Amino acid sequence: MPTAPERCKAHRRRILELSQRVQALHIGGAFSCIEIVDAIYYELMREGDTFLMSKGHGAIAQYVVLESLAVLSKEQVDGYCTKDGILGCHPDKGNPGIVASTGALGHGLAMAVGMAYANRSKTVYCLLSDGECQEGSTWEAVMVAANMQLGNLVCFMDNNDMNSSDRLSEKHPAFYPVKDKFLAFGWDAYEIDGHAQRMTGFISSKRPIMVVCKTTKGQGVSFMEGVAMWHYRSPNLEEYQRAVLELADIVVSVAPVPE
Repeated sequence: MPTAPERCKAHRRRILELSQRVQALHIGGAFSCIEIVDAIYYELMREGDTFLMSKGHGAIAQYVVLESLAVLSKEQVDGYCTKDGILGCHPDKGNPGIVASTGALGHGLAMAVGMAYANRSKTVYCLLSDGECQEGSTWEAVMVAANMQLGNLVCFMDNNDMNSSDRLSEKHPAFYPVKDKFLAFGWDAYEIDGHAQRMTGFISSKRPIMVVCKTTKGQGVSFMEGVAMWHYRSPNLEEYQRAVLELADIVVSVAPVPE
């Protein structure tokens, strides 16, 4: 079986391939969370467990991982965001492997809390963006989860420090230190490298868990890393070819892509 880094590089190449069929697919945020999504499916989930992609704009990362597990077919993923396809820009409940329609940020964690409360014998995994933690409904769900002592709720935050256009540390500095806020709300909280550190071993009997994953938007392609415009747009042909070479570990010497 391929290693996690090998799988994640393949996931990024697949997302790049799909990027040439649509004008926008949130590639920066997908690249920042791909290691998290891969770890949830390949290392953490057991039969009966649930994964909810609260960060709905990261759906393409979930789709390619589900494709690698044969939950989604190549044909279904190839139809991403086409008029005849079943897979949209955000997850839609009822499609294979998708348990909730998300993308209206601030709602996903509340749904995950309800699922965890409804069946305490199974674990519910939830992936949040740091940007959606600007929504008050997210913090309402955080408080409810602690009050309910949902030890079967494990959340990961894709903390790439960027929303659609700004750095949180610059425009919303009171967001930090984020781990301490979850501790204050009665959660167990950890902070890890979301691209290089294993995402297992976080066990709690009664308290929900938040794993704050420090990540980089656009991780894996040098000219996308930390650049806000890659929240929305797809690479043009020249950018696509350069990105493919980088993911193939081929050194390229060309003029930088303008921001």
